[in-house]
Amino acid sequence: MAEADIAYVATAGAAGLALGVSAWALRLRARLSAAVAAAERDRDAAQADLSRHDSMLRAFDDVSLALTAEGEASGAPIGPAELIARLTASDAAVGSGMDQGEAGQAILTRLRLSHAVSIEALVEAGKAFESLIDLGDIEPWRVEGRVAGGVAWLRLSPASRVVLTGADATESGLSLLGDASPIPTWIVDGAGRLAWANRAWLSELGAQSVDEVLDKGLSFDRGADALIAEAGRLGLRQEGFRWTTGGGHRRAWRIIAEPAAGGAVTAFAIEVTEAEETRDTLRRHVDAHDETLNHLADAVAIFGPSKRLAFHNTAFQTLFDLDPAWLDERPTHAELLDRLRQRRRLPEVVDYAGWKARELEFYGASQAAPDDSWSLPDGRTLRVVRQPHPLGGILLIFSDITDELNLRSRFNAQIQVQRATLDKLNDAVAVFGSDGRLRLHNEAFESFWRLPSDRIAASIDFDALAELCKAVLPDPALWLGLKARVADPDPESRIAISGEGRTIDGRIAAWQTRPLPDGATLVAFSDVTARRGLEQALVQREQALAESQALKREFVGNVSYELRTPLTTIVGYSELLETMGDLPERSRQHAGAIRVAAVQLARSIDDVLDMAQIDAGEMELSLGDVRVCDLLNEAAEKVRPKVEGRGAVLTVACAADLSPIRADEHRIGQALDHLLENAARAVSEGGAVTLTAEAGASEVRLTVSDTGRGIPYHLQAHVFDRFVRRERGGPGVGLALVKALVELHGGWAEVESEPGKGAAFILHLPLGAATTAAPPELQLDRPQAVETAD
Repeated sequence: MAEADIAYVATAGAAGLALGVSAWALRLRARLSAAVAAAERDRDAAQADLSRHDSMLRAFDDVSLALTAEGEASGAPIGPAELIARLTASDAAVGSGMDQGEAGQAILTRLRLSHAVSIEALVEAGKAFESLIDLGDIEPWRVEGRVAGGVAWLRLSPASRVVLTGADATESGLSLLGDASPIPTWIVDGAGRLAWANRAWLSELGAQSVDEVLDKGLSFDRGADALIAEAGRLGLRQEGFRWTTGGGHRRAWRIIAEPAAGGAVTAFAIEVTEAEETRDTLRRHVDAHDETLNHLADAVAIFGPSKRLAFHNTAFQTLFDLDPAWLDERPTHAELLDRLRQRRRLPEVVDYAGWKARELEFYGASQAAPDDSWSLPDGRTLRVVRQPHPLGGILLIFSDITDELNLRSRFNAQIQVQRATLDKLNDAVAVFGSDGRLRLHNEAFESFWRLPSDRIAASIDFDALAELCKAVLPDPALWLGLKARVADPDPESRIAISGEGRTIDGRIAAWQTRPLPDGATLVAFSDVTARRGLEQALVQREQALAESQALKREFVGNVSYELRTPLTTIVGYSELLETMGDLPERSRQHAGAIRVAAVQLARSIDDVLDMAQIDAGEMELSLGDVRVCDLLNEAAEKVRPKVEGRGAVLTVACAADLSPIRADEHRIGQALDHLLENAARAVSEGGAVTLTAEAGASEVRLTVSDTGRGIPYHLQAHVFDRFVRRERGGPGVGLALVKALVELHGGWAEVESEPGKGAAFILHLPLGAATTAAPPELQLDRPQAVETAD
């Protein structure tokens, strides 16, 4: 190709390239212009949107604060300057010299004083929270924590601008229950202050208005206030129970705290005093019921509808010797039966499974089952009572009747013995109950009234039986009196009586009644015909004996008179012969012997007369004050010549301060004379006779002792018997008279002797004898006399 062509082509290509680049540049510019315009429009829109968001955030009365990942303030707080100033405790956040970042940090520092844990949980775990906080301002602040766009935010706003308070809460509709509701109702606003209360609530506090309550700082109950605060904090309904005291009364309340919109809480106080008192009464009744059952001797067990043990008393655990801890686990009825079977506390049966199934069938019964008895392997017998429980289940009562059965067996045996004993009695015995019906009679009763047992069994009523008995003893007054004793419950009418009557066949029937302890009456009849005949014979014999005694006394008196007259003559002439001077000495001795014998015979006659007088009960004592020492000396002087004549010594021992006693001086002296005469005969040469007087607490003891030959042991028991042969003095009534005279004074006599060593006769005389025949002597001062004698 030519160079011109090449140049041309090159030039043409360059021009085309230039045109193409120009066209592309124009198109690119147009696109860039459009992109710039779109970017400017987007920028303007973003700025407008940002301005709107910023305006929206600042349009509301709250402050927002972003937090960094480390929990620090991220940038300045967003919100009205006035609220930021209040939160930072400064006059103004802007223009006061405080940096915006410093303001955010100051707010965060104040929040951490009370909500550090919640803020930390928000930053680390994104856990939201909401709460009220008192920042020392005029009102509390509401604090919210949220996570948005990976950033933790805190939002703070005054409580009055986000919750209802005061009248606003009242007007929110929470007071719709009405002021006339009888239930105390009140509303607490989101700040925890009383907003409204009805008349019932105000009446409980004794206030006229809410303002008065606020001024006085009154409260319904501190516990109720805490419950309301909890409901407001959690936003959940809360219920509680409180007791209050007012007007001298204690009242129970059920408190209900219901959260409402805006953080307010409506509270209701429902009085449940009556219900609580009823519940408390029921609880005490149940406790008393359980305590009563625990004091019962019978074992009680209650099983509920689920067949589990619901209650058992102490006797139940003791009766079966079960572990209390195991019983507290509330075993089933089947488990209890198995445990009792293991411990051999159940009757031994062949088919235990069938027996157990029958025991558990009682749960379906509508009526109480008949009483049952269990014979346990240990020998005990239990009575089992089963009955449906009013609240469902079954009630079991176990009674140990082993002793009862033993007592019943012994009682039946005793009754049989009593019947057999009554049948062996000769008296006709019948026992009537308090209802007048015949309960018991013996075979002698049938024989006495000649009535067969079948007729008596057909006529057990007293009137019917009395009609049968009247055929044998027709005495209407007798049967009326017996009926009064049998049927009248008056104790005075049931006193024991007795009497006699004559039957139509001539028998003498004696009857008597005896009241029995159980209200019954025993009536006994006996045939006393032979007894009355014997008594008549005894009366006649007694009369004959009395006549013979009278004859004996008359005979003794006549004999004594007939004997005493010649004895007096003999004594007189013997004394005369002894005084004659020309009488030989031997004759004088004979005359003296005659005189002594005559005197001794006269004395024996006097003793016999005295004994006869004592036996007849006709001897009377002449009581007076007797000086014992003088009496002993006089008696000793009478017998001293005889004692000393036998070569013995007579000694008298009597205390000088011995008080006088009240007695018959002559009769006591007579007794001493006999004892001294007896001692004088027993003593020998070189011996001694002692007469002693000793004072006791209520008596004086006179003792006559000698050192003679003593009394054999086999004769000592009969030494005071009359007309018994004795080695000392022969037969006679001397010692018997001594014993009789002492006993006539109310004393007693005894002898102490050892053969070969002498004997001692002791007379126990009371300090003061008493007899109706005694003259009215001056009474002695007995206590002083006893004290002197001691």
